Amino acid sequence: MRGKRKRTGTGAAVLVGALALTGLALAPTAVAVTPDTATITADCGTFGGGEATLTATQDGTAATITVTSSAITAPIALGQDSISSTLTLVNTAGGTTAFTGTKNPAMAAGDPVTVGPLDGTVASGDTLEAFGGSLQMTVLGITITCTAAGPQSPGPFVFD
Repeated sequence: MRGKRKRTGTGAAVLVGALALTGLALAPTAVAVTPDTATITADCGTFGGGEATLTATQDGTAATITVTSSAITAPIALGQDSISSTLTLVNTAGGTTAFTGTKNPAMAAGDPVTVGPLDGTVASGDTLEAFGGSLQMTVLGITITCTAAGPQSPGPFVFD
């Protein structure tokens, strides 16, 4: 009986090893955007401005960017997913890429503004910069446009 258990244990170990190798062979290639976080100085006209953080993620050609700013605050209480946003970034190779969505947390009047994750499509090698682009947020029918006062730091997003 002891020998039989050993073979069963060995067989299970071989099966687990084979499954692990199969899993590695079938696992998708990891893709990453660098940097994953950048900051800009945003100018939102009469709605204010200041430092904003852009956080990017990538999964193949799908990418998201979330914009947060403690310098830009909600003018009134806003419900969850009530801001329609379009972030347009400039591609250094030419053209622009838009990230859109209606995702945001609920915010009380005076709370820091967060929108996203906003969804966009990227290609390998895309190098995207906020400077020259814009963030448009529509709140209760009012469109607020923010632009970057200079290049993002530490540099543009580069997508794998």
